[in-house]
Amino acid sequence: MDEAVASIRPVDELGVPLGPGHPIGLLHALGARDDWEDLTVAGALLTDLYDLFTKPTVRFLSGFFGPIERGYRDAGFNIEFVPADFRRFAPVLEAQAPRVMATAAALPDAAGWMSLSLHAGATVDELHRAGADPDRVLIVEVSPHFPRTLGLGPYSHRMHVDECDFVVETDRSPIALPDPEPSEIDRAIAGFATGYISDGSTIQTGIGSIPSTIAKLLVEGDGGDYGIHSEMFTSGLKLLHDSGKVTNNAKGIFQGYSITTFAAGNQGLYDWLNDRDDVRFLPVHVVNSAEVIANNANMVSINGAMSIDLFGQVVADTIDGKQFSGIGGHEEFVSGSGLELSDRSLICLPSTATIDGQLRSRITATLMAGSVVTTPRHHLDVVCTEYGAAEMQGRTVRERAAALAEIAHPDFRDELFDAAAGMGRGR
Repeated sequence: MDEAVASIRPVDELGVPLGPGHPIGLLHALGARDDWEDLTVAGALLTDLYDLFTKPTVRFLSGFFGPIERGYRDAGFNIEFVPADFRRFAPVLEAQAPRVMATAAALPDAAGWMSLSLHAGATVDELHRAGADPDRVLIVEVSPHFPRTLGLGPYSHRMHVDECDFVVETDRSPIALPDPEPSEIDRAIAGFATGYISDGSTIQTGIGSIPSTIAKLLVEGDGGDYGIHSEMFTSGLKLLHDSGKVTNNAKGIFQGYSITTFAAGNQGLYDWLNDRDDVRFLPVHVVNSAEVIANNANMVSINGAMSIDLFGQVVADTIDGKQFSGIGGHEEFVSGSGLELSDRSLICLPSTATIDGQLRSRITATLMAGSVVTTPRHHLDVVCTEYGAAEMQGRTVRERAAALAEIAHPDFRDELFDAAAGMGRGR
């Protein structure tokens, strides 16, 4: 580890994957150095507190904010957001071409191959390019606690020790995420969402209590023969697998396999993924391709949002214009699931939020000044709140607005209906 840390210069650039692929031990060890003059680290979704990013001469460029990025930013540290959807992380990183690339992996096998474990994502090609370039440095941190996972076909999801400048073994475990406890509102939203999931559907879910509750309802329900094609593999999707209801036999593409590009969940999920044959990790440019998504039979994508206006513009990664999370695969799965009539894209959100003690509607007549749109109105298909589901495709501006007002909280419906009545009529 000391040699790997010393290979990074006081003025340098380091690239790391999104959260589950972080070389945790390396990042902590880098925080012990005080000689940084100008270090830029490119990555996304910090999963641990690192002293490195509290240094005044260290800058972190994040493609996806989590609570740690938000905390560091609010404390005045050098944390900046780089707008890009998940698939575009790869060309952004290629253009940056950090001199040093680092990732986490499982222990090498007898032949020297290291599984990239919990993360394929957008860094695979850049990791290989760094390993092949004598002017760049490739560091791979391996741990017995990271599961060995598999790729598929030409997507091998592994690196060989001979590619690396440094292979560093640590005893670090991947960061485990607690299973969220669903609320009654979450259960109501999930109930409406599962109405769009039929036998043989291919499913994509994100993180959070609503997707987790949807998975639990599917486990308890009568349906089955599901497929999985999801950028993120979660503890909820593991439960669905364990129920025997995931067969991946009706997908039409990647038959027999659940497809993902990274995994995050509890320790039970990580143990379960080890040497698992029926879950395969592919690069994000494959998993999040709109054409690949649409080639799955009866694709149903499930994503969240912060707010939606009556036009159907979705704000999913900012609050009042301030960065909260990231774009990720949100629009890619929303748009990809809308290319065929049999596919559905669901945006699930509670109808209200309480901010500074005041109840606010998440469905608004217009977006607040400074709002940042994540997904445009013409990609929107179905919106679910605890009050119902509103279908958007093929409806006029006025009809869409009225449908959204119908599933808003009762305290705000009248004013939303009044606003909807004049929409699409030259106003």
